[in-house]
Amino acid sequence: MENRSASVVICGAGIAGVSAAYFLTAVHHLRDVVLVDPLPPLSLTSDKSTEAYRNWWPGPDDSMVHLMNRSIDLMENLAVETGNRFLMNRRGYVYATARVDVADQLIAAAERAAQLGAGPVRYHGRLRSAYRPSPPEGFTSQPDGTDILANADLIRTHFPYLAESTRLVVHVRRAGWLSAQQLGMTLLEMAREHGARVVRGRVVAVEQQAGWVHAVRVATDAGELVLHTEVFVNAAGPFVNDVAAMLGVSLPILHERHSKVAFNDVRRVVPREAPLLIWADPQHLPWDEEERAFLASDEGSRWLLEEFPPGAHMRPEGAGESSVLLMLWAFDTRPVAPTFPVPHNPLFPDVVLRGLSTMVPGLRVYWERAPKPVVDGGYYTKTRENLPLIGPLDVEGAYVIGALSGFGIMAACAAGELLAAHVLGQELPPYARAFSPARYTDPKVYPLLASWDAAWQL
Repeated sequence: MENRSASVVICGAGIAGVSAAYFLTAVHHLRDVVLVDPLPPLSLTSDKSTEAYRNWWPGPDDSMVHLMNRSIDLMENLAVETGNRFLMNRRGYVYATARVDVADQLIAAAERAAQLGAGPVRYHGRLRSAYRPSPPEGFTSQPDGTDILANADLIRTHFPYLAESTRLVVHVRRAGWLSAQQLGMTLLEMAREHGARVVRGRVVAVEQQAGWVHAVRVATDAGELVLHTEVFVNAAGPFVNDVAAMLGVSLPILHERHSKVAFNDVRRVVPREAPLLIWADPQHLPWDEEERAFLASDEGSRWLLEEFPPGAHMRPEGAGESSVLLMLWAFDTRPVAPTFPVPHNPLFPDVVLRGLSTMVPGLRVYWERAPKPVVDGGYYTKTRENLPLIGPLDVEGAYVIGALSGFGIMAACAAGELLAAHVLGQELPPYARAFSPARYTDPKVYPLLASWDAAWQL
């Protein structure tokens, strides 16, 4: 058995743990920070995301908007410092709808997001409009807020590939995507340059002494390693509750399985400069009469005839001659126990393609013969209200940065910064209380928790 010391031990080298290490070391110059993970850094679920970001979030207060604005600020600053090593763009999220009721909901959401700090709403009801789509690359000199296109001719001019039934388009401007792997590696390399260490192993116990964290036991290929420390950070991603149990703590989280399809759009139906596209309407999949009769004849396939939720979305992936589209749709969000490798519904690619064909009818050319898709994904580890957990636990010296749901990449920088502020006893931003684990046991910490009823995820 080997004994070492560490100022901070972080369990988990996904994007959350790596970001926490970066802020503790590269920003605040803390020494002897150790990341522990049985897998290579950023390899479990951090590399399975859509890699997208947005500052468009609901209330009842501005906590999520301000967390995301801060995180985007940090990512943009890092992109400038590194020559945009992680390929951050500002193409935006485009929500499209063919329904009057959904259009009203989107307009209300845009106005509410503006009140919370996401930027102003600009309405475009005429063909002659100042609206301009986002450039395919870069993130500077772009507007924030939301552009609402409510003129059919204007929509056809800028988005001719959308269904003719589209009656409203909402373009969220402070949004886009990046290379999550390169962002994570940039943070990790800077943390290592400032003394952070990565230990390949599995945390098997967190020892306490008089109610304080005292040591962390790690199983490695070379034997057991004991890291003596007074600060332990649980950044274990989908295993965050398993690690919390070592401290005698239970976190109110659940897991949803989310899959992603990488699809070769060899016919170039979707322009390569397109934004992230989201169909905001619930729908029934577009089967023909013969297909409906066949699906209805078997109990195991009848679910394909039911109404599916809104949120089918996609974006172009890759540069140069790439023809890849990333396609996603969270139509099954039942809580599950996380298992690896992640199992995927074999019908998922066909269902997503059908659903996205409602928004982009040109995709119907792939119904009969489609290029072989690649499916991967991971888990949304989340709280019921879909707010993250960032802050101290009931054991002195123990902290958590987790339940980052489907927004782990976009929130990682601000979450890591906030975690470091907790550890170092620094002044906390106003949004810290919304994400504190104490919100469940002390209603004075975050009294709005009971009224938080919008998950707002994709």
